[in-house]
Amino acid sequence: MNAQNTPPIIIVKKKAPHSGHHGGAWKVAYADFVTAMMALFIVLWLLNSSERIRKAISAYFQDPSGTGQQSGSATTGTGETVSVNKDNMDSLKEQLEQALKKSPEFEKLKDYVQMSVTGEGLRVELLESEKGVFFESASPVPTGAGRELLMRLADQLRTLPNDLLIEGHTDSRPFAGRPDYSNWELSSDRANAARRLMEGDGLRPGQVIQVRGFADHNPRDRDHPESASNRRISVIVRYQNTPGDPDEAAHSENSPEAKPSEHREQPSR
Repeated sequence: MNAQNTPPIIIVKKKAPHSGHHGGAWKVAYADFVTAMMALFIVLWLLNSSERIRKAISAYFQDPSGTGQQSGSATTGTGETVSVNKDNMDSLKEQLEQALKKSPEFEKLKDYVQMSVTGEGLRVELLESEKGVFFESASPVPTGAGRELLMRLADQLRTLPNDLLIEGHTDSRPFAGRPDYSNWELSSDRANAARRLMEGDGLRPGQVIQVRGFADHNPRDRDHPESASNRRISVIVRYQNTPGDPDEAAHSENSPEAKPSEHREQPSR
């Protein structure tokens, strides 16, 4: 046969496919596994974190740019900053009431917690009973219920840019048992104890700008100066950008506590 008529021989070499472990699919599966494990550990960490941390993380995802703080449109108690003024102080009052209702003891204490919007700001009053609700009798030491409620207040108020005032009041009965201790010391010590407790639970530095001790000179029930309701702690959320000294605002004619005290010849407590 003529060599020119011989067909060419074509040799085809097939490459064997790589085994599975040389591909890239396992990397995707491994990345998904690591992501799922990370999410699991984050959830477990959050479940064991304090309520304050959970609120702060929730606030970040709701407003990662922090614009809520700038616009004043954020909601108190979510870890964001709000601007509270005379136009929306009623809204803050409702939010605090809802937050305090979450306390297991609130149903028993609701008659002893009073809130009112005054010319000075939002006034939150913790009223005492004859046996003592928020403080031990004749003592500046908070009870368990007093500590729990003050801590809940601190958790809500720490997000506000507003300044706070804390007042202590007593009834007109003279303090007995210690000649060197009177109603002046008791009212001041209780207000200061409330400040220490609330600052220790998260109020921002410098948020409390004044602690006042009134003794029995500013009774809530003027017709019954010895009434237990006159023994109380008042936490005042001042209007933001309130001009003048805090004492001037305290004597605003719109405030229920701003009226001059009746003069009574009694020993102070």
